[in-house]
Amino acid sequence: MDIPKKLRACWHPVAYAHEVPAEAPHGTMLLDEPIVIWRGENGQAMAMKDVCIHRGTALSLGWLDKGCLVCPYHGWHYDETGACVKIPQTTNPNIPTKARTQKYLCQERYGLIWVALEEPVYDLPEIPEFEDGGWKIVNTGPFPWNADASRQVENFTDFGHFPWVHPGLLGDVNRPVVPDYTVETKGHVLHYTVVRPEASNTDDFPVFANDEVVTPERRSRYELHLPYTIVLRLGWGGEKGMVYFYVGQPISADKCRGYCIIGRNYDFDQPDSVLQGFEDTIFDQDKRIVESQRPDQVPFDLADELHLKFDAVAINYRRAMQDQGLAYYHYLDIA
Repeated sequence: MDIPKKLRACWHPVAYAHEVPAEAPHGTMLLDEPIVIWRGENGQAMAMKDVCIHRGTALSLGWLDKGCLVCPYHGWHYDETGACVKIPQTTNPNIPTKARTQKYLCQERYGLIWVALEEPVYDLPEIPEFEDGGWKIVNTGPFPWNADASRQVENFTDFGHFPWVHPGLLGDVNRPVVPDYTVETKGHVLHYTVVRPEASNTDDFPVFANDEVVTPERRSRYELHLPYTIVLRLGWGGEKGMVYFYVGQPISADKCRGYCIIGRNYDFDQPDSVLQGFEDTIFDQDKRIVESQRPDQVPFDLADELHLKFDAVAINYRRAMQDQGLAYYHYLDIA
């Protein structure tokens, strides 16, 4: 299936910043493209096609030497522009102009390394809470799933499944009704707010600021940035709040890797492992469900699945992905 060209012109996460040390390259996949991430001598992250032009070897298996990425097969050196600047097997100083690998746009922000395969059409969302120094930031995951990134992001914002997939953690089977809400689409961003009941904190995962409320309600304010990014701000009626930043890496049509970064302005002394363990549990519960869905990608033709009123996010997401030229097209195949 052809990848929508516009998906290549979006910023996508490819790694947590800490996964790319200064000493070694990091290999990954993005939209079926092999990518190598490495840091130059100034520590800046760079992205190139993970293929040596000589014999197609993965450059991510190599090493770094004086600001160059070295192919592990024949020792060819590639500089920060993607050009080969040293071929040890010859004394000829004239290196062929074809001896290079493609360089991609790359930036580091919010503790993630981002890559765009073509000139990006959208900016990254602004999350001032993550950069003003007043919030505790916790990285969770990453979460690799055998499903398309569209399925993972849609699951993250699906309200109807909480009581059934996450009972006692995010929902209550005795209060399954999804309250009415409205989705407003502005360009490539969907905006919506939901006030809904949730389960109380558990002894294992005291992560939310709702301890003294008997039947807690959570106000969830969402921004869904196409194609695969969510900024979710949570509140319980007081000053305490959380910001969830979820973004999916589209590895291929049936594989993705989700990153979930959480900020909060309370419980600064709580170990990161509590939130990390909570998200590990939640994503594991979701994973077996979403990996069972057919097709692996969200079917963007609204006629392919049944939608009810509480599916307003999914309906608007699928329409917006089509309108923005980001949607895969296929016939529903559940075989």
